[in-house]
Amino acid sequence: MEVFIGRQPIFNLHERVVAYELLYRNKNNNSFPLVDSDAATVDVLVNSFLSIGIDEVGNGRPCFVNFTENLLMGPLTDYLDPANIVIEILEDVPITKKLISKVAELKEKGFKIALDDFILDESVQIYDELFTYIDYIKVDFLFSPLLERMEIESKVKSNFPHIKLLAEKVETRNQFDVAKHSGYSLFQGYFFEQPQILKSTDIPANTIQYFQIMSLLRDNEPNINELAESIERDISLSLKLLQLINNSTKRSKSKVRSIKQAILMLGLSELRRYIYLLAMRDMQNKDNNDLFIELMRRSLFRAKVCEKLAKLNYKKNFSEYFLVGLFSLIDSLLNRPLNLILKQLPFSEEIAETISGGNTEMTPYFNFSIALSKADWETVDQLGSQLKLSKDAIMQIYSDANDWVEETFHTY
Repeated sequence: MEVFIGRQPIFNLHERVVAYELLYRNKNNNSFPLVDSDAATVDVLVNSFLSIGIDEVGNGRPCFVNFTENLLMGPLTDYLDPANIVIEILEDVPITKKLISKVAELKEKGFKIALDDFILDESVQIYDELFTYIDYIKVDFLFSPLLERMEIESKVKSNFPHIKLLAEKVETRNQFDVAKHSGYSLFQGYFFEQPQILKSTDIPANTIQYFQIMSLLRDNEPNINELAESIERDISLSLKLLQLINNSTKRSKSKVRSIKQAILMLGLSELRRYIYLLAMRDMQNKDNNDLFIELMRRSLFRAKVCEKLAKLNYKKNFSEYFLVGLFSLIDSLLNRPLNLILKQLPFSEEIAETISGGNTEMTPYFNFSIALSKADWETVDQLGSQLKLSKDAIMQIYSDANDWVEETFHTY
């Protein structure tokens, strides 16, 4: 039986992944986006510890898991390792003496405790007693009013400095900066998908991928399809190849519609020189930032989803759909405005317009890949219906794309 777990990274001030929140995902049609909260948590824990393995799920980092009142008060925590799990108390759990007693008991066992989507309630008089045992407070930066956030921040900084403030649903770089200046030390959300400061940044490349490509290039007549597939697995290589084509005197007036076409346009001799030079440089300067890696994972996931959808719908130009997904986060990877980057790449007008947010034939595929990468199931449902996808087909695409990304990244 196939099992699924959603995993959203939690970053620190230096934009390093320090933890994950584990999210319920299921292939079952009846519970596609909605499921009983107790069942969802149990499913996440069973899949994490038994089916997949918490070491693989968390990569040695702590995992935040939502707990309802029923599960908190029950025996479930007796079977969990405090070293792996942060117990995240959901916002609808009432703050009572009984809860505080249970939290104190969990702290004795070594668990760390987080309050999810926290808002101060004037009717609750026992926060000070509760906060003694709390390690993290998660504040919703998308929907919480500024004054409510400031009240929480002031109370924590003044009286409970041991508590780490975690800003969740951080959607923009500006929100991230505001949270940092407001005393938050942990961050969760999609802020890293937005353009950052105006400067050029190189994408860290997978050095082993260079050697795989060089191995393929040793043949007198390399397999172009294998070469294209190998290069497609690395966003850095794909970008540099397209930039090289754009600046090359060999470039024709035609637009690049696939990595394979780019290889043929450049020529194998020049490709060999290019790969060797990049490999020599990156072997001496390899520092893969967590933020880059998460962005590249998401970009590759979207690319594979777009490609699979295009193939399902018998699109002959499925390679173009792959490129749309692959370069969907290039502005965040390079920390530069998207319009400036696209001017430097030899894309067709349709690819560039789709990535820019325009309305093209590719747009529903592109938007579906974005929604699926964010596990935005409401949008996935809507676009899935538009694309005539069954729930089973959607989850198969989700699973296949994840597997492909993991296979690509196992060498990082």
